[in-house]
Amino acid sequence: MHLFYSRDRDSDRFRLDENESRHLYRVLRLKQGDKVNVINGSGNLYTCIILDPGPGPALLEIKSVEKDYNKRNYRLHIAIAPTKNNERIEWFVEKSIEFGIDEISPIICSRSERKTYKTERARRIAVSAMKQSVKTSETIINEPQSFKQFIKAEFQGSRFIAHCNKFMNNESFYDTYTRGSNALILIGPEGDFSPEEVELALNAGFKELSLGSSRLRTETAGVAACSLVYFSNLL
Repeated sequence: MHLFYSRDRDSDRFRLDENESRHLYRVLRLKQGDKVNVINGSGNLYTCIILDPGPGPALLEIKSVEKDYNKRNYRLHIAIAPTKNNERIEWFVEKSIEFGIDEISPIICSRSERKTYKTERARRIAVSAMKQSVKTSETIINEPQSFKQFIKAEFQGSRFIAHCNKFMNNESFYDTYTRGSNALILIGPEGDFSPEEVELALNAGFKELSLGSSRLRTETAGVAACSLVYFSNLL
């Protein structure tokens, strides 16, 4: 499947940007009349015919559309503290999208070593990962928020906080998560959430989530949380 990404749509046509166009005619060497697929982040998969392969912006004509391609019946939102090494959180963005994630929120915690986040770069990585894993819905990458501010926001679904402190109850994820329901999971920084932050989250209605006995890196914990929800919905 030759898959391209474009938000430049005019009625029944897509126009590819410079990078996508160059890949089409210089790397793949596709020609006028060849069939390709296009995604624009809306959840639909478009089958198109090349009208003009370039050089310059390639022009494609939409021939058919498969709406809500591989749509899931739940939404997954991970709120995660940016890691000190920025490459690690970028790895998380890529791998979480392969599992299927709808929204990522960087949160700044009391023990966060990094207080900034390269949102636009993360969004470019998200688009690349969406193409690679043949997803059609673009993952929302939010601007950073403080932990205290974030947990006050409304969310319709199950809310969890994954931490390494002593647990107040022994309920498993499978006891508290309903298959097909939306999930929001908080993942802390390298130094974990503080006990005060865990208490604030629990008081706000979040439930504790264990990711096992091993102490995981922040980005690994984020991917583990995604896989937990993903495989729970395959059972």
